[in-house]
Amino acid sequence: MSSANLTRDETARRAEAISVHRIRVELDVTGAPEHSRTGFSTVTTLEFDAREPETWLDFIGESVSRVVVNGEEREVRWDGARIALDGLAESNTVRVEAVGMYSRSGEGLHRFHDPVDGETYLYTQYEPADSRRLMACFEQPDMKAAYTFDVTAPAGWHVLSNQTASEVHEGIGIQRVVFAPTLPLSSYITAVAAGPYARIDAEWTRGDQRVDLGVLCRASLAEHLEADEIVEVTRQGLDFFSDAFAYPYPWGKYDQIFVPEYNLGAMENPGLVTFTEGYITRGAATDAQRGARANTILHEMAHMWFGDLVTMRWWDDLWLKESFADYMGTHASAAATRFTDAWARFANSRKTWAYRQDQLPTTHPIVADIPDLEAAKLNFDGITYAKGAAVLKQLVAFVGEDSFFEGARRYFAAHAFGNTTLADLLHTLEEVSGQDMRGWSRAWLETSGVAALSLEPDADGHRVLVQDGGEAGPRPHRLRIGLYDLADGRLALRERLEVGIHEERTPLEVPDADLVLINDDDLTYAKARLDERSLGTVEQALTALDDDLARGLVWSSLWNMTRDGELPVSRYLGIVRRHAASEPNVALVTAVLGNAGYAVQHYVPDAERPQEQAAWVDATWSGLEGADAGSDAQLAWARAFATACAYDDSRSDRLEAILAGDAPQGLPMDADLRWLMLTALAATGQADAERIVAENDADDTAAGRKAALRALASRPDPRVRSAAWESAWNDLTLSNDHLDATIGGLRAGGRRDLIAPFDEEYFARIRDAWTQRSIELAQRLVVGLFPATDTTQLVDEWLAANEDAPAALRRLVIEQRDDLARDLRVRAAQPA
Repeated sequence: MSSANLTRDETARRAEAISVHRIRVELDVTGAPEHSRTGFSTVTTLEFDAREPETWLDFIGESVSRVVVNGEEREVRWDGARIALDGLAESNTVRVEAVGMYSRSGEGLHRFHDPVDGETYLYTQYEPADSRRLMACFEQPDMKAAYTFDVTAPAGWHVLSNQTASEVHEGIGIQRVVFAPTLPLSSYITAVAAGPYARIDAEWTRGDQRVDLGVLCRASLAEHLEADEIVEVTRQGLDFFSDAFAYPYPWGKYDQIFVPEYNLGAMENPGLVTFTEGYITRGAATDAQRGARANTILHEMAHMWFGDLVTMRWWDDLWLKESFADYMGTHASAAATRFTDAWARFANSRKTWAYRQDQLPTTHPIVADIPDLEAAKLNFDGITYAKGAAVLKQLVAFVGEDSFFEGARRYFAAHAFGNTTLADLLHTLEEVSGQDMRGWSRAWLETSGVAALSLEPDADGHRVLVQDGGEAGPRPHRLRIGLYDLADGRLALRERLEVGIHEERTPLEVPDADLVLINDDDLTYAKARLDERSLGTVEQALTALDDDLARGLVWSSLWNMTRDGELPVSRYLGIVRRHAASEPNVALVTAVLGNAGYAVQHYVPDAERPQEQAAWVDATWSGLEGADAGSDAQLAWARAFATACAYDDSRSDRLEAILAGDAPQGLPMDADLRWLMLTALAATGQADAERIVAENDADDTAAGRKAALRALASRPDPRVRSAAWESAWNDLTLSNDHLDATIGGLRAGGRRDLIAPFDEEYFARIRDAWTQRSIELAQRLVVGLFPATDTTQLVDEWLAANEDAPAALRRLVIEQRDDLARDLRVRAAQPA
């Protein structure tokens, strides 16, 4: 195992031996605009107490030139990841002089050169363990310190960190900005950003508290930045959380910066939250997209308390911040902003991620066993986020909302600026609720798997609620069953039954109804099955349901039954074709269109797929034609139509007409929608390289260059796909975004005939890629290029021959194998 892959046991021993107090980081990024300059100067001074004479610091970069321990020069002993220290005293000051490396993978200090204006932008991203790419540090969450950043940068740039600047020294062409010391922070949530960012200033006040707000993005995107709405949601969130947590926002300022080539949705660095530029649209955006952005803003804001103020001791308890932030982001969206449909979006989209992850053979409890950093990296997944949030919603149903929030308040008060484990939270919740939280935790947090809930008749003609929990067995659920009647063209709620279950089979008095909706209101985490009468009802009248959440739950049940092979995919697609065009919630329709497109490519048997592809193209075109001009639904259908056309060229004439200016009335033809349509034409051989280059010349932006790279690689020519294959594996100059584009083009149009020759080569390459590339890039290669073969033979052979491969690599391959096996299994289960 590489020395960069820190383990839980060794970091626990280091935390016992070392108490860190203050860390000062001096950076010189004045050379960043020079494309040929690969590194930057970084000097770290650490003050800490030691109870043992030896330890190590973490650093990954170009070089380490000098190590000084308590004023004494030491031999540099650095293996590329760890700097060995010995001869330590009780109290120590260590200075490390080094050269860090500008990142192109989104890990550490990422550098981006904007093709629009030639400007250079820097930002940091660390979680879980990449602050060591910027500074020498103790790279583990339970060693908090007060950090002071001292940054020398080109004059005219905005230079930002977690705190406000305490000193600014102007020079000729340069500036030196020294920031005030932070409150105690873990290394992974420190942050630096620098560049000629465009900035909008605002403020939030509550009583005597005043917080300066900043919203920043690249100058070339400033015209598209919806700063007013971002500031409004930010203020609403600070109002909500200040009341809910009864602990004032502790981090001074609140800057939010949208950055390029970002690997995540966002990151909760206190005082300097980073977001992907994907939340800035260059043209039209649906309200669902804005709702998703608001949810992310509030998710990250919740982290200011859950994760930043109180931090997990080690990554086993990652859920202590991510599950809570996911729950709080949705709860605050619904309670404090105009996006009151947040729980419907959560039920239909976010939980889909959780259900998929929880049915993989690599699923894990919410409180996971994380032995090392590679395992931690892969656990930022649907279990830790979405399942954890769904289970917290069940916890609120179990203890009551008042007890839940009172527990949070006491938790923050008791552990502010410290580190905690599961036991600390359970103790607080038990104290305020009087409930047995240990038993609840064993059932929900310490076991894996998702139950399926269904109603069956018993011998006496009554009904039994059946809980199929798999290996985990039954769990306690508090839920509601909705009874809906179809009358006068509406599916109207008659009543909701309050139900508590904990056994595999629970007899219930459930009256007959046209639609019986198990887990109405979505209080618990389970796959709710529809009985045959309910299926017939929603097949006829799904969109006659007025309630967004109820419809979202029905759409979710239909999708889960389809991917589990219990509902024929043809029947599912028929329901989508009948009802999606009438679905009034754009977030739900967007999710449904994505699921339907996936079903066509993955679950329809091979022999029937061409027919279903053509039918799906027709359905999306019909949806586009029928949507109201200028509506969010029109834009959602246009995107679905363009995506479908990459697999079937029967409507390529309509794509050509739209691109030529004959678009449906009201459809906003921005650059991103043009690229989606042109890429579909390229994937079916209707657009050549010259045309793609011309489009790129007209849109020579970062997004345009990425889209052009994908479109060029999408052309259905064996030589083109072969060149894309070689580039993905061998071109080390590709950034994270450009590697994504190359892989996307290589896989475009589902053309297995063009990439099947690489199947065996894939398995020959992945171990070397895992050891030679950063985990962000290696993960893209392993997942993105996994071959969709018609059997699992090749992957089974690799797994059998590579039992000694790194555990994180094996996990990714096992997950891809399971997705493939599900595809094959569901196809085989389809009726003739």
